Amino acid sequence: MNTEAKIVAVVDYGMGNLRSVSQAVQAAAQDSGWTVQVTSNPEQVRAAQRVVLPGQGAMPDCMRELAQSGLRDSVLEAAASKPLFGVCVGMQMLLDHSAEGDTPGLALIPGEVVKFDLQGCNQADGSRYKVPQMGWNQVRQVCHGGTVHPVWAGVPDNSYFYFVHSFYARPQNPEHCAGETDYGGWFAAAIARDNIFATQFHPEKSADQGLRLYRNFLHWNP
Repeated sequence: MNTEAKIVAVVDYGMGNLRSVSQAVQAAAQDSGWTVQVTSNPEQVRAAQRVVLPGQGAMPDCMRELAQSGLRDSVLEAAASKPLFGVCVGMQMLLDHSAEGDTPGLALIPGEVVKFDLQGCNQADGSRYKVPQMGWNQVRQVCHGGTVHPVWAGVPDNSYFYFVHSFYARPQNPEHCAGETDYGGWFAAAIARDNIFATQFHPEKSADQGLRLYRNFLHWNP
């Protein structure tokens, strides 16, 4: 590989919203010198300078497909050494365990994934909370290591992002929460540790602020 090339790999293990994610990252990378590569090749993931791990559907299916695709080890290697962005179930996969199908995760960030339990709870307007949460919701940026995470740079606090999920992350260490959202109670909408940043919401479906997150990720130097 040309050592001057700057490659961001979008991991294709058959379970991500690849078209939307890759198009959004390409839009964010415009005129930046980055090349976006959607790949199912473990060696290309290893060779890339940055990695995006999307995820969509059920956690057991995502973990099974990641393993069967042969990409699991390359994702773990990437997470140990280069900036990695997890999206939706791709965020949930980073934790130790999910209650969805009693599924072990990648254990990169200590914590668990649990299901919304909102039966009998009403929203401020009197309507019932629906599960899955589907639609736009505000994200409150949380101080991470004493300051707001650099991937939030230029994104106004309490900006709206697009969510579709029935399960959410519960990191063991509160310092790993980089953003939170209120849906029948506050939960971690973004988590981060060292060179890893991940969101429960979909930046690729979140208009300008979502693109800004991807752009910040491409310039982030953890």
